[in-house]
Amino acid sequence: MRSISALYGADAMDLNGCEPSTLSAGLRCRCPRCGEGKLFSGFLTVAKSCDQCGLDYGFADPADGPAFFVMSGVGIAVVGLWAWSVVVFHPPLWLQFATVFPALIGGCLACLRPMKAWLVAEQYVHKAEEARWASLGGHGEGGFVYDRRKASER
Repeated sequence: MRSISALYGADAMDLNGCEPSTLSAGLRCRCPRCGEGKLFSGFLTVAKSCDQCGLDYGFADPADGPAFFVMSGVGIAVVGLWAWSVVVFHPPLWLQFATVFPALIGGCLACLRPMKAWLVAEQYVHKAEEARWASLGGHGEGGFVYDRRKASER
């Protein structure tokens, strides 16, 4: 896993030689630069900036990525365990409903926040921002974005 100073240079920040990995910052839901400040102001609401180092979280836009990965991972794990338990133990239907649905909902809620924090940390480390993609064409007009109005004027 790449460190932050490997991508930004050794003098990118002064943290006394201690910088968080994206995984540790994500699991602890902390700032990807200093590893100390809170990343969230609510359950899944990303804060405006870090209260410790002042990093602006305006770059952070994980969108629906965390939800997809969490639902896929938790769903596969819970359904696999459910299928195994049905074959081995033959539990009654009410017990299956009473265990599987809370496990799905609880597992998703428990994993969603750290997954979102990890994706925000990855966006920070790899400098992934929406504005960078908008100017790929080199003309500052959006690059690969096709504008029908301009095409019809030609």
